[in-house]
Amino acid sequence: MRSKSSSAEHRSDGSQPWLHQKGRIIQEFGTVKQFPVALSMETRLYSGQRLNKVLADTRILHDLYKKYHWLMRGATFYQLHLLLDKHAGEQLELVDTLAERVQTLGGVAVGDPRHVAEITTVPRPPDGVEEVPAMLSRLLEAHELILTECHDAAARTQELGDDGTNDLLVSEVIRTNELQAWFVAEHLVDTPLVHV
Repeated sequence: MRSKSSSAEHRSDGSQPWLHQKGRIIQEFGTVKQFPVALSMETRLYSGQRLNKVLADTRILHDLYKKYHWLMRGATFYQLHLLLDKHAGEQLELVDTLAERVQTLGGVAVGDPRHVAEITTVPRPPDGVEEVPAMLSRLLEAHELILTECHDAAARTQELGDDGTNDLLVSEVIRTNELQAWFVAEHLVDTPLVHV
């Protein structure tokens, strides 16, 4: 009779998960593997680095939108609550698209939130609740940081012949961020509803 804790018996139980597994790293962050996408390794490495920077900032912007969606206050609460949640959803779509582009280039997309925090240049807001104009201003500052990075990265990736990355940055990331910045900025215009 074999012990129930024996390795052989454990292996024969097909429903038992193999818990607490560890593995070796098979690709380091900041590297690209060879991929048949008709771009040089140097181009793919450069594009992956730039995309990971935009990805980190986009993840932070998404989280800021969710935070401010939850913490919204005041007379325009309902409208802003809905708008910020809509924008968060659109940013989340960009996160996935950016990460998949990094992977398509043979790279490693930044994934862990702690790693994102090391890469991002979006300033950290206070942990508490700021006044509404300050929250909206922080969103606009994050949009502008992302747009500045994207314009530069798009121009450089175009020079390198990376049409896919250029198209993603211009057609999706830049256009989404410009439109969202417009919607948010208009909420900071101090215009009375009526004149007395």
